[in-house]
Amino acid sequence: MPKTVLTPQSEDFPRWYQDVVAKAELADNGPVRGTMVIRPYGYAIWERMQADMDRRIKEAGARNAYFPLFIPESYLTREAEHVEGFSPELAVVTHAGGKELEEKIVVRPTSETVIGEYLAKWTQSYRDLPLLLNQWANVVRWELRPRIFLRTSEFLWQEGHTAHATEQDARAYAKRIHEDVYAAFMREMLAMPVVLGRKTARERFAGATNTLALEAMMRDGKALQMGTSHELGQNFAKAFDITYLSEHGRQEMCWTTSWGTSTRMLGGLIMGHGDDQGLRVPPRLAPVQALVMVVKDGEGVQAAARRLLSDLLARGVRAELDARVDTPFGRRAVDAELKGIPVRVEVGPRDLADGAVTLARRIAGGKSAVPLGAVVDTVCTALEEDHEALYAAALAHRDANTSSVESLEDAAEAARTGWATIPWSTLGPEGEASLAESSVTVRCLTMPDGSVPGSESDDGVLAVVGRAY
Repeated sequence: MPKTVLTPQSEDFPRWYQDVVAKAELADNGPVRGTMVIRPYGYAIWERMQADMDRRIKEAGARNAYFPLFIPESYLTREAEHVEGFSPELAVVTHAGGKELEEKIVVRPTSETVIGEYLAKWTQSYRDLPLLLNQWANVVRWELRPRIFLRTSEFLWQEGHTAHATEQDARAYAKRIHEDVYAAFMREMLAMPVVLGRKTARERFAGATNTLALEAMMRDGKALQMGTSHELGQNFAKAFDITYLSEHGRQEMCWTTSWGTSTRMLGGLIMGHGDDQGLRVPPRLAPVQALVMVVKDGEGVQAAARRLLSDLLARGVRAELDARVDTPFGRRAVDAELKGIPVRVEVGPRDLADGAVTLARRIAGGKSAVPLGAVVDTVCTALEEDHEALYAAALAHRDANTSSVESLEDAAEAARTGWATIPWSTLGPEGEASLAESSVTVRCLTMPDGSVPGSESDDGVLAVVGRAY
């Protein structure tokens, strides 16, 4: 591949990222600063993410609904910590229909407040609980330093909101989403190893009593928060009077949760798996798993390519045909590499004369001649092997760039190029504040065995620290 196609990661990682977004045709900048246009290929990847995530959310018992984009400003002021946390990011409508509005309207930054209003309306009895809702929507949070997929003023996401009769039930459900939905999705679908932990008081969601997070390491050693699940205690229930009549005939206050993932996962996919040749899409996620390419015309070439396409589709492989022989083959191959298509099946007259085709693997690398009769089995095997290889490579990268340290100074030094784990009892809130002065944050608190601590004060709690997007 020509070196001029992408800026090398080692030379300028942010420029490399922008190059991949543009040249893999994932997205473009929108007309308003901080907005983005997701192009068809980028959106196809998002649709695959959305479909699998939606399936998992429904298996956890939640049902989809939709709530308004416009929220009365008074709703946000009911939960003081919440409005204080989001105030700098709000987009506010003051005029509509040619007139100044009596009450300002906030463009949805998140939906705890408006959904809280309806949880209160729909929850009357213990028989109505738990009430488990999810919505797929766009949200607006004004960004001063936007970057496509990572931080944009408008982005797409899912947000779950639930009401429960007891604190234990709410806590268990937030944990279920964190582990059984989000972590499983990221490992199994995105081939991304994530650290599961709880946020410190400094870092947790505005209005939450506990935030559970999933952190992934990017190729430059920085962290990206891939998703969060929040226990909201009774803060929003009190603000919106979300109550129910118990089995014993008493009026009780509900316990609520909220949780979300977004198009930020696309940014994580790019930076977590990409290389100097472009994107590398995990085979289980890829909209196109195998691209059958006609190298050039010749006797029987087009027919053979179409048969291979049909055979692959029949085996459940998401495959497409590229028969654009009027476009140079090298350019088409580079485009496929940039887009991270896992497997290319190259069909040309020379190989076909020998009863074979050439198989190119994006993740494992390299090319090999494969007999026509073995193509489908070879492709299926390669897809499974390469998905696992991608996960293993990301895990090895994270492990190689995570240092176990015992001092604040060593933590700061390790965070220059990767992550550090340090006993929380050593770091504490004062050390956390000190690291924050140099843009190093506690990504989450975890246990040595990878489990999530029940509280910050548990014995053996480790802080995972690093620089982050």
